[in-house]
Amino acid sequence: MQRLLTLIIMTSCTLFVLADSMQDGTKRVRYKDGPAYIYRISLSDKHGTPYSLDHPTRFLSRRAVERRKRQGLAVDSTDLPVSPHYIRLIQKEGAGIVGKSRWQNTLLVRLKDSTLISSIRELPCVNSCKLVWISPDSITPDTRGNIHMTFEPHDSIGNEIYGNAADQIYNLKGDQLHKAGFLGKGMMIAIIDGGFKNADCIPELQKIDIRGWHDFVSPNDPQLFSETDHGTKVLSIMGTYRPHIFIGTAPKASYWLLRSEDQQTEQEIEEDYWTMAAEFADSVGCDVINSSLGYTEYDHKWMSYQQWQLDGKTAFVSRSAAMLAQKGIVLCNSAGNSGMGPWKKIGVPADADHILTVGAISDNETQRIAAFSSVGPTQDGRVKPDIVAIGAPASVISGRGTITNSMGTSFSSPVVCGLVACLWQAMPEKTALEIIDIIRCTGKNYQHPDNIYGYGVPDFWQAFLRGKIKDER
Repeated sequence: MQRLLTLIIMTSCTLFVLADSMQDGTKRVRYKDGPAYIYRISLSDKHGTPYSLDHPTRFLSRRAVERRKRQGLAVDSTDLPVSPHYIRLIQKEGAGIVGKSRWQNTLLVRLKDSTLISSIRELPCVNSCKLVWISPDSITPDTRGNIHMTFEPHDSIGNEIYGNAADQIYNLKGDQLHKAGFLGKGMMIAIIDGGFKNADCIPELQKIDIRGWHDFVSPNDPQLFSETDHGTKVLSIMGTYRPHIFIGTAPKASYWLLRSEDQQTEQEIEEDYWTMAAEFADSVGCDVINSSLGYTEYDHKWMSYQQWQLDGKTAFVSRSAAMLAQKGIVLCNSAGNSGMGPWKKIGVPADADHILTVGAISDNETQRIAAFSSVGPTQDGRVKPDIVAIGAPASVISGRGTITNSMGTSFSSPVVCGLVACLWQAMPEKTALEIIDIIRCTGKNYQHPDNIYGYGVPDFWQAFLRGKIKDER
């Protein structure tokens, strides 16, 4: 019965989105810069770099360096930028540089003529070249759409301070953290997503402390606010503060909005964009990252994954995700919504180690797993998801400025992410790995974790008490 109800709700939401798109009347237009190809170039080393580990503030912010020092983490060779000398060598072969990853020592290069890759492959500094993007024939132009500048009278819940977001916060005992004064102040959260439609003009979201935004998708969009509202909803779950209408899980935190998802195609390059976004979040000093993104199947079948590859080490994006805790950052990533499909399992980077992979449950009363929530384990036998939270549905603010319910682990993840920031505010002496472990330990399923609920619904107040008891010992 639960599966049937979930399917009906999801189908209704899909039909609404389709109807909205049809009313919009947006038509696809020819891709003007094609044909083109983007390759991931893996470099052999970082020789010739002008940067030094002795002077990390030349390539990392002071906040990022201090975060490492506080957790006893050293700046290492993976933090050094890609060698400018190698970049120049590759540019001489006619390649345009689209992006770079210092952690994985790779470049993204754009070519109009794919035969040029042969000469690049022969360079001594190049280990390998992999095609990760082929230009599409056509794309859909972005549109803003209308927004509501005020909430409706019925949106106010007079006897409930959290308003429409109450259940998803009470479920994790986040209200007790808030009452103790921990609302994320001083913490910085990065949201890696596909777009933040109208987040710059919805009145309640304008009140959020947004430090900046950046687009990592090629070609860059000077504004992230005409893309999908998926990231807008994620932001609202954490950052909103409107008593009796909607209070997020970390309303006093500051935020960076980072776009890594290309809405026009689904290709492996998005793993590189995601990595670039994560590295940027690290460099500006973010403490926590929410990523409601995941990948299994791409437009080109030869790019897609098989389930035996879900070991946290095979996918480029999973290797990047697994490095975050080593940099002193906690990543919350959605488990995925494949539970009712043929794939069923988590995607990447949800299979990464040392992160919190978040599944979705139905509501505060039954706390049943959502039928669509992806399951584990990883190929190497690790429990996934790690924890679960309300996401079937979760209360959000849409790109139209309206309060609505949205289905998906995309929205259970930020419910957790905001409270991670609040918990860490309360225990700033903890490392990223310690925070992850404390949260898992408070899961209702901790004594017998499985691959549906993971360690279960966490209790953030107990996590706070547990952390303080350990400190006293």
